[in-house]
Amino acid sequence: MVNDNFFMNLALQEAWKYQGITYPNPAVGAVIVDKNGKILSISAHKKQGTPHAELNATKEAYLALRGDDYLRDLTDPSQIHSYLLQNHNNLFKNCKIYVTLEPCNHFGSTPPCSLLLLTLGFSEVIIGSVEENPKAVGGINRLKQNGMKVRYGVLKEKCDLLLYPFKKWQRDRFVFFKIATNLNGSYDTGTISSQGSREYVHKLRDKIDLLIIGGDTVRKDRPLLDSRLIDGKAPDILIYSKQKIFDKSIALFGIKDRKVFISNSLDITKNYNFIMIEGGDKMLKATKSITNWYLFFIAPTIKKGSFMTTPLSFKPLYRQDIEGDTMIWLDKII
Repeated sequence: MVNDNFFMNLALQEAWKYQGITYPNPAVGAVIVDKNGKILSISAHKKQGTPHAELNATKEAYLALRGDDYLRDLTDPSQIHSYLLQNHNNLFKNCKIYVTLEPCNHFGSTPPCSLLLLTLGFSEVIIGSVEENPKAVGGINRLKQNGMKVRYGVLKEKCDLLLYPFKKWQRDRFVFFKIATNLNGSYDTGTISSQGSREYVHKLRDKIDLLIIGGDTVRKDRPLLDSRLIDGKAPDILIYSKQKIFDKSIALFGIKDRKVFISNSLDITKNYNFIMIEGGDKMLKATKSITNWYLFFIAPTIKKGSFMTTPLSFKPLYRQDIEGDTMIWLDKII
């Protein structure tokens, strides 16, 4: 059925594509439809410092309705914002916008989305989650006080779940365990994932503060553990190991300005906000007490190798195909 839930779910699915990659910002999605319910745009916030979901969706909707080579080439959020304010010509007066999170109400690295939506004159703004960040709160009140029709709470539970990592890393830390497996569950068979999946992992490495890896993996694979596939940064490393002696010619030790800790304790994680764990069955078992979510990349291949033996039950959160691989975000069931 094509209704509010349908459109909000489209916004959610788009936002999930960028979960974690928007750090330290939340993942947010938006959908714009015309008076007949025709979808004009589906977009999301993609990276800190780039346009928010509402601005991306509005730009795409404007291009769908009018076409504009000048606007098409703009990438700076403030420039896009200003251009739309000056050239909208009431184009959106009969359009609705669905957004998974209350529009921001402050000037940060981008102008406030509440001002954008109010000035463009959308017929209605439908919102999933209410903003809790004191710096950004107030969008709903601003829109209502200026006579705009606003509804919120559509698919609230799903929209709140999308925000879980954001809320966690704001308070203390969000920890996820990433692993790549073959179709039969084997995980130590050399390169498993597609190029696209590996690039996605590097996008996440570029955002995390700390990467945890087991000592056996470091000695065997001699990894670099950076974000070279996307020209990103190299996160700090915790080698979780009882043995403290390592060959310092191993690639991960040779990166400038990177901190490398070697410890049989996870206490250092208290000093970081966004943490990824990579490893196999031993690491899965050793870190399950601090892990919030799990991220699996499953390749369409069958190979001999080691398998998981640590018992865990999961609730799937989001699934996406990447060049033949299946990527799945999972929450553990306690």
